[in-house]
Amino acid sequence: MDKYLCIHGHFYQPPREDPWLGKILPEGSAAPFRHWNQRITRESYTPMAFARRLDGAGAITEIVNCYEWMSFNAGPTLMTWLARSAPGTHEAMVAADKASLKRLGHGNAMAQVHHHVIMPLAKTRDKELEVAWAVDDFTARFDRAPEGMWLAEAAVDTPSLEVLAAHGVVFTILSPTQAKAVADLGSDAWRPADPGNLDIREPYLVELPSGRSISVFFYDGPLSRAVAFERLLADGEQFWRRLSGAAGDGLLSLATDGETYGHHFKFGDMALAYALAQAREGRDGLRITNFGAYLAMRPPRRKAALHEPSAWSCAHGVERWRSDCGCTDGGHPGWNQRWRAPLREALNMLKDAVDAHYDALAPALFTSPDEALLRYGRVLAGSTEPASFQKTFFVKGLSAAGRDKAWKLLSMQQWALASFASCAWFFDEISRLEPVNSLTFALRALELARATGVNGATGATGVTAILALAPSNLAELGNGQTVWRTMVAPRLETPRTLAGQAALTLLAAGRFPAPGESAAVAWPGATVTVSRTAAQSAGGRVEAKASVAVRHESGLDSVTLSFPAEAPGDLTALPIQTVMDGADLVFYGRDLPWNKRQAVADAFAAAAEQALWDQAATLAATGVWLIPELQEAQDTLTLAPLWAGLWPALAWARVQGASLSPGKAALLETYLRRAGRDNPARDALHARIEAAMAAGLSAAPPDFSSVAGMLERAREIGLAPDVWALQNALWAMRPLPAGAALLAELLGLSV
Repeated sequence: MDKYLCIHGHFYQPPREDPWLGKILPEGSAAPFRHWNQRITRESYTPMAFARRLDGAGAITEIVNCYEWMSFNAGPTLMTWLARSAPGTHEAMVAADKASLKRLGHGNAMAQVHHHVIMPLAKTRDKELEVAWAVDDFTARFDRAPEGMWLAEAAVDTPSLEVLAAHGVVFTILSPTQAKAVADLGSDAWRPADPGNLDIREPYLVELPSGRSISVFFYDGPLSRAVAFERLLADGEQFWRRLSGAAGDGLLSLATDGETYGHHFKFGDMALAYALAQAREGRDGLRITNFGAYLAMRPPRRKAALHEPSAWSCAHGVERWRSDCGCTDGGHPGWNQRWRAPLREALNMLKDAVDAHYDALAPALFTSPDEALLRYGRVLAGSTEPASFQKTFFVKGLSAAGRDKAWKLLSMQQWALASFASCAWFFDEISRLEPVNSLTFALRALELARATGVNGATGATGVTAILALAPSNLAELGNGQTVWRTMVAPRLETPRTLAGQAALTLLAAGRFPAPGESAAVAWPGATVTVSRTAAQSAGGRVEAKASVAVRHESGLDSVTLSFPAEAPGDLTALPIQTVMDGADLVFYGRDLPWNKRQAVADAFAAAAEQALWDQAATLAATGVWLIPELQEAQDTLTLAPLWAGLWPALAWARVQGASLSPGKAALLETYLRRAGRDNPARDALHARIEAAMAAGLSAAPPDFSSVAGMLERAREIGLAPDVWALQNALWAMRPLPAGAALLAELLGLSV
């Protein structure tokens, strides 16, 4: 009996970036993290790349890159963010695919439709773009063409499979509930299929009207549900026994949201690492593989017909993404989702207008409008430079204004597509973060359409008229029209608001330039350079020029800024006069939406904390030497409350190795332990210590002794810095270099 195992993780986050700034702004529900991408990365994506296996004493015996031993897909929107913000995790995923490709001849990574749209509900052009852009992103990232592609929510129909097959995709993964009938290849003797009689141990061929075909794997439904919802990950051995007991001749495959491991279930990554280790060792005769390798070894002998349209998370086809079908999540069982249909209708109307606008203008700008749009995914993926794309697809001799319009049209299409990300309909309320983000992307597409010639007011009126028919479950909001007016429309950026926001950020961070100097605020999607005039105006006002540059747009917008030199205590009430193209408007920070006001507040907090730290560190460098020896029965410093403000800096001085006499060190450590209990500054101090230790370990050569000393002294005064990243770094250096043994012991590594 040949028993094989393939565990698949679907890793996905919707596009969360502000469509003007290209940056994810604060999301309050993710606190204390800045936003959900950051939080889930720390809880799941990164631990999956560095999963621990422990011995009976709790020492780390192995750190496993789970991605190397499981099938996975991670969408382009998530991978783009990881590459910028968590490059070590991104690199681990790419390395895992290369290692599995070398081991099995087929890589573990699968592609995913670009914006996670529900493909059966997408227009034909949008299906093409979602798949083409996904293939381009995958190829650029993994240096190979994808064999498999994950369909958002496993939502499938024949036209969607036709597009996958046309782009060279060989297989996809579906739920066993989506199989309608099966037959032997070459036979028309179809037999009804359901989860009770479907043989999920083999792939099936889906024959398409075009003459093409695509293979489909059906995962084990009950076992996948147990992983996702039934605490099967609470114990690695229990997990393994369920896997081994369910395996038989052929392939046992599981598929769940990848976030199950670590985010939905804490330490689920460790249970997975344990189970993967058993399979790697061939325990119980079970061998680990991936879908591509298994398909090459055992191609389909039977074909399947599918329920169409259908999905893995809706019992009503794909109604969850267009109607009040009863399938929902969000914790409010009494709420309705009658808002779903109007939301989709509004976005469909906008997309129709966007497409018509593109088709009307593009022939004068692109040598091949359809091909340019299809290949724009390579610019998004970074595999084609904008200058090269422009040379290939822009009409020769196009003016600067024409080039700017061409880039805006492409961006318009990108954001219109992003508005259809499936999570906008998945949950239970139109005012949630996900629908609001979706509508924000639609607003950006509408703004770009207006900038290239469409009557924006007319377009917005059409959208909001339909949204008025989308009832909110919150009485104070009423309907989607109110959501648009109060939560979406304020997010609109213009050169003026970008300039005002940059000025406010610089003021909050204490970086506003001195007379005659310049300073910049750079987001991934836009950069604002503020240049202050050489002298203050006679009226006691600060004068400056702001140059606003938007990514992939060829022009610079110039905005004149002016505000009172004596700023009010509340910076958000500072009237910043903005003049552009002869028009004069006043910008107030208080008019920014919550997430952008929070971003300004974060800039202030970071700058203020650094300034306070610098001052405290200077004072502590003197104060630490003035502390006398410990006296009998003394358990803290005299006048301890007066020293409290210096506690973090005094602790830092001790961790850094201030060379005190034993008596002085004893008194200082006694005080630091006592004052540090539940001290609100602990987390910030831990972060500084962690950064210092990481710098020591990454030095050339690594300073093992210094890092070990810092860690020992930190623990002596009751601190507990997070050593997770240090463990990963030292583990990667095996066999241990000379001088690293003590640090390995302190880090709990069994090497």
